[in-house]
Amino acid sequence: MRDQLRTGGLSESVIDDAVLILSELLSNACKHGRPLGDALAGDGDVRAAWRVDTRGRLVVEVTDGGGPTRPAPMTPSVTAHGGRGLNIITALADDWGVRDDARGEVTVWVVVQKDVRAPAPQDRRDAFATRIMTPPVPELAGLDFTDAFDDLD
Repeated sequence: MRDQLRTGGLSESVIDDAVLILSELLSNACKHGRPLGDALAGDGDVRAAWRVDTRGRLVVEVTDGGGPTRPAPMTPSVTAHGGRGLNIITALADDWGVRDDARGEVTVWVVVQKDVRAPAPQDRRDAFATRIMTPPVPELAGLDFTDAFDDLD
């Protein structure tokens, strides 16, 4: 996926988000879904796809054989070992949803970015936090490290 998206000219930040989203979707499908096909049990066969659609949106999809529950974001406890995947996807993606088909297959789709063709899209991680650098402190002649603690006596 990473190589194909790089070849397509997508920014590294969008690619990183897409790879993490795909990982979360695959994990959820293997944990909660049934394998594709008629078998009641299997080795977790699922289908993954990604594309830039005709509207310029990067879409990632994972399809499995369905499961006993519907994909929905949870509110896990602080000590829970899981339950955060769809919250991560919601935070990174522009949109997501679930599609059922007549064969019982369930596809979770995610719009990672609405317009990958836009010139220089803002990196979401850069927008999240800005690194503040401390201004340089000029050297003061004759000042020693221990001088700073003289008034503590």
